[in-house]
Amino acid sequence: MEKKRASWSGQLAFVLAAAASAIGLGNLWRFPYLAAQYGGGMFILVYLCLVVTFGFTLMLTEIAIGRKTQQSQLTAYSKLHGAWGFIGLLGTVIPVLITPYYCVIGGWVLYYLKAYALMAFTGAAPMGEAAVNSGAFFSGFISAPFAPFGYGMLFILACAGVILLGVKNGIEKSNLVMMPVLFLMAVAISLYVVFMPGAGDGLKYYLVPNMDCLRDSAGSFSLALLAKTILGAMGQMFYSLSLAMGIMITYGSYMRKEDSIEKCVRRIEIFDTLIAVIAGLMIIPVVYLFAVKTGTPVKEAMNAGPGLMFITLPKVFASLGAFGPWIGLMFFLLVTFAAATSAISLFEACVASVCDVLHIERKSATFFTTALILFLASFSALGYGAWGDVKLFGMQFLDFFDFITNSALMPIVAAATCVFVGYVLTPQSVIDEVECSGRPMKSKGLYVVMVKYVAPVLVVALLVSEICRALGIGGWKI
Repeated sequence: MEKKRASWSGQLAFVLAAAASAIGLGNLWRFPYLAAQYGGGMFILVYLCLVVTFGFTLMLTEIAIGRKTQQSQLTAYSKLHGAWGFIGLLGTVIPVLITPYYCVIGGWVLYYLKAYALMAFTGAAPMGEAAVNSGAFFSGFISAPFAPFGYGMLFILACAGVILLGVKNGIEKSNLVMMPVLFLMAVAISLYVVFMPGAGDGLKYYLVPNMDCLRDSAGSFSLALLAKTILGAMGQMFYSLSLAMGIMITYGSYMRKEDSIEKCVRRIEIFDTLIAVIAGLMIIPVVYLFAVKTGTPVKEAMNAGPGLMFITLPKVFASLGAFGPWIGLMFFLLVTFAAATSAISLFEACVASVCDVLHIERKSATFFTTALILFLASFSALGYGAWGDVKLFGMQFLDFFDFITNSALMPIVAAATCVFVGYVLTPQSVIDEVECSGRPMKSKGLYVVMVKYVAPVLVVALLVSEICRALGIGGWKI
């Protein structure tokens, strides 16, 4: 007798879980940087347009596939059409490679959370006065012989504990606690920043559309720069909405037939975009003020990636005086929750695949997956220290895993999914699954056009641009 698949307790639980997977580190350090680089409000406008069209199409497709097959991504595609099962295999490689290095970064966040707790409660200054040594503090930690793996291991084991408890008792209940707390902390920090003296210029820099990002050196409108803005927003959307990672297929497989997929997707989009915009409100005005105060070029201060969160922001917090350590503590607690909710979702996509393909219980699958993730995490954790001299195609382990998954595999899986649904499975099959809840699908026309014609072209363009960016071809950079 086939075992009944786990399910969410209701529509709200699914929306919270899916939104929790989407709200992660990418929202907190990548969205503010890209918004600052690509014209503030202009980038936000382009991003919103993509989310409600392109993002809607891919997310709805993945959730519908999951609910229709009642399988994780590894086995869902082969259940629909045997010849297209390779998409599920590629789609499973993505969370298997992302989860370990993502948890390593989660360990970095834990280390900073501990540091700010000491600063707030004891007055310690591990980064020096005014955090002048924040760069040395960060590089010293990630290059340490064991500490990065130790903190990463703590993060992995905490996520594994949640997964072990199951869909309702673990993932669902943890999100019911972490998501409201995360949202309230984000709002509190953003309000504090918005009402700081002089924050108005930073808000203007962030929210008011700046057309200069679309003009070349001669001041003329540039299609190439518009394309860069669109591709930058599209790449962020993949990070932000957890697309092509297997998460939405897995979470969709736990969804009840009576729940509206279309309505849930729209709510997830709203929640995720709101947090992304709030992340910008937390970070951009205060970094802008810091840049002006110290004479640092704003774009340099908004530097992408870990540098913004682990080097620049500590200096910003230090400039806030006595409140700085407490703001830093609250911020890194927020980041811990954001990283944990996303990591749990990635972890679950891996565990569900093991359960579906090996037909074993969740407990055994979780132990197996945890051991695999700990092994793979060791490469990224020690890649800046003990194994710092070992590089793959000129990249550190963490950077290589990030390139393979985000720049290559995710666009490939998304493009293959669009072709599969658009021309093999047919869009009507997805529409039928959406409408089996008894509610008509309102965006049928948009969905068919996007999945058959627009989305495949956009994803291929993103794939080419990401590879060019990562390999430095033609000076392309996003």
